[in-house]
Amino acid sequence: MSSRYTELNSQLRSLKLSTMAESFSDIALKAVRSGLSHEAYLHELVRLECEAREQRRRARLLQESGLPREKSFRTLQLGAFPPLIRQQIERLRSGAFVQQAVNVVVVGKPGAGKSHLLASLGHALIEQGYGVLWRSTAQLMQRLLAAKRDLRLPQELAKLDRYACLILDDIGYVQHDQDEMEILFTLLSERYERKTVMISTNLVFSEWTRIFKSPMTTMAAIDRIVHHCVIVDMMAVESYRAKEATITNQQATSIRLDAEAQTTMNGQEASPVTSENGVQ
Repeated sequence: MSSRYTELNSQLRSLKLSTMAESFSDIALKAVRSGLSHEAYLHELVRLECEAREQRRRARLLQESGLPREKSFRTLQLGAFPPLIRQQIERLRSGAFVQQAVNVVVVGKPGAGKSHLLASLGHALIEQGYGVLWRSTAQLMQRLLAAKRDLRLPQELAKLDRYACLILDDIGYVQHDQDEMEILFTLLSERYERKTVMISTNLVFSEWTRIFKSPMTTMAAIDRIVHHCVIVDMMAVESYRAKEATITNQQATSIRLDAEAQTTMNGQEASPVTSENGVQ
């Protein structure tokens, strides 16, 4: 191996161009065979380096996000949603709302697929290069409360500010005390008109006093969220868990009836046949 090869490999790695260091020799051979110009050869090397860096960046964003890996558009049953909701989802998949700091609130009954939908959107945003953080609301509130007790709240909020999109899952399930309510309101106010928040909840807005306690604070929080917001109303969507249970019960009933019918049929076939004179 020539000293020039060794030196170039070392120089590229010192510049943190690892993909170019691994590829420049093979690409040079292909360039000679294909008659590529020096410019085309360099372009191919740089393209490979940029592509590899982007893949590593997306992998890092996914690792940091905390998104459930199994909940993506590959596993989301879009056909279960009404046409209007499917149209909203398709528009949101473009990611344009993040550039405009628009929020997303998904409202629906338990089991309707709210969390799955938001996680799927989170995965789509990471594929587009956006930083995303997924946390249950209760978990994040405890983290921020601990930071407040340790006089580190501004630093924690600054860490969250690095993410273009913050996903608060199940905001309606936790009965927040006064400290949690104040922390949540502070978080929403900090991101207002600057960074996107996506929220899943089983509570319609008129019930958000259960979260923020004070009607005035509730109104102020809702105002900040919905000022620039897409609201996905899934209250009419049937719980997929309920549907699965119904299907399972139907299948079990069908199997039981088939078994009973088969048993009855076998019993009839096994019964002796008696002639008219009583002789079998």
